[in-house]
Amino acid sequence: MPKLSVEGFTTVDVEPGKRLVLAIEQDAGVDILHACGGNARCTTCRVEFVTGEPDRMTMAEKLRLEERELVGIRLSCQIVCDHDMSLRAISRFGGSGRPDPGKTPEPTIQPPPEWI
Repeated sequence: MPKLSVEGFTTVDVEPGKRLVLAIEQDAGVDILHACGGNARCTTCRVEFVTGEPDRMTMAEKLRLEERELVGIRLSCQIVCDHDMSLRAISRFGGSGRPDPGKTPEPTIQPPPEWI
């Protein structure tokens, strides 16, 4: 089982293949934002990797990061837990002023991934 370490939280085992945004929220207990419901539209599920950053990304993630001119971060809604990862959750519900973190993301990456 992959291990997920989120800075400031206990390291947890994650079911292989689980979406990172769900693992951060459900397994690690972190109040990460996902305002668009995990559909690579809002960029509120931002994370910064310490170790274990995946080598590939979805086309949706690449396009969104380029549109917003975001560098050095990844979108947790577009990543699958398939190896050990250590990261910082940089978009958190606490202190965001939002009424909720967003609709719970689907179990699979949305839109359906086109890997690059």
